[in-house]
Amino acid sequence: MAASRFFETTGFEFATLMALGAAPYGLSEAGEVIATAGRIADADADSWFDAWMAVAEQCLDEAGACEASGHPVSARWLYLRASSYMGTAFFYVLATRDPTRELAVWRRHRDAFDRAMSLWATPVEAVKIPYEATALQGYLLSGGEGRRPLLIATNGSDGTMSDMLGAGVLDAVDRGYHVLMYDGPGQGQALYEQGLYFRNDWEAVVTPVVDWATARADVDANAIALCGWSQAGYWVPRAAAFEDRLRAIMVDPGVVRVDESWTRHLPPQMLAMLDAGQDQEFDAYMAEGMKAEPGIALEAAKRLEPYGTDSLAAVLRELRAWDLTEVAPRITVPAWIASPDDEQFWPGQSERLRALLTGSPRVDLVPFSRDRGANWHCEPLAPRVRAQRMLDWLDEVLEHPAG
Repeated sequence: MAASRFFETTGFEFATLMALGAAPYGLSEAGEVIATAGRIADADADSWFDAWMAVAEQCLDEAGACEASGHPVSARWLYLRASSYMGTAFFYVLATRDPTRELAVWRRHRDAFDRAMSLWATPVEAVKIPYEATALQGYLLSGGEGRRPLLIATNGSDGTMSDMLGAGVLDAVDRGYHVLMYDGPGQGQALYEQGLYFRNDWEAVVTPVVDWATARADVDANAIALCGWSQAGYWVPRAAAFEDRLRAIMVDPGVVRVDESWTRHLPPQMLAMLDAGQDQEFDAYMAEGMKAEPGIALEAAKRLEPYGTDSLAAVLRELRAWDLTEVAPRITVPAWIASPDDEQFWPGQSERLRALLTGSPRVDLVPFSRDRGANWHCEPLAPRVRAQRMLDWLDEVLEHPAG
């Protein structure tokens, strides 16, 4: 994290750093982020939501005016910033005075993103991928004409499609990869429009995605890689343990046990309640404890939402099965694992995942240091540093002549 802070509330601070670090990708303007942060009262969800929505509305108005007056390039970047800022506001909407705005705000955020994609300088295809009895929405960004390697990008527990552009997607397109972004269960369109919730067995998601991809004439079926960030540091290796058509995986960070981001902060007596099946008592104690932890209380509803429950006890019980210890040795493809200093959600798990990948022919554990400003979860202020290291590695593994 930076030496000086915008906010004492950890969630507000991290989200602001993410917004600031997204500027090189056109997802924000540093000046807009700093000015907006200066108008927000710490730990006040309404203040957060109102301030970010205000700058998003300004960008949206300007985008419409630019598009109408024949300036599509300006409109593209303004729509993208509007989408990004609405996504930043959106994370705390359930903690505001009017949580019923959630779906309407999400739809406006996605509409602005779609408008940006419709004006993109390189081809972008909105796609639907058959999945069980429905379809998953995604976007295929072209790396150029002809048959090319494909990078499948998997989001984390609360990221947006616009976030993914700054998580290596645009860098990969620059290198000549086709890139597929998709909303899996519990994410974006799948959650808010289809009512699909997170699942442990992510291979059930990735296999249909790979089926779809290998049927395309423009995808090199022998050069498909899967990457993911944040909680996808669990989903990506999980899928790779069962889907043998992948040729490489990259995660930031590595996640072996998802539940530890929650349980490592809990005292033994609380964990004993879970073991005893005392869910109501556990949830009641947690609700009381949140009164003294406003930052946690602000995020609680949003963190639980993708699991389809408002019970933390139920989520923690579900997450006990989210463990790569037994399946990670099944992975037989090269793996790239980011290990940032000061990882705040899954500290030490990148190293644990590295140790479990006994079947992989190549595993690179890549440190990101605070002295380069590349510390904290997913390196919020160093996305270009991360993308360069990750994609240089992928170029080598797939023997892809970038560009």
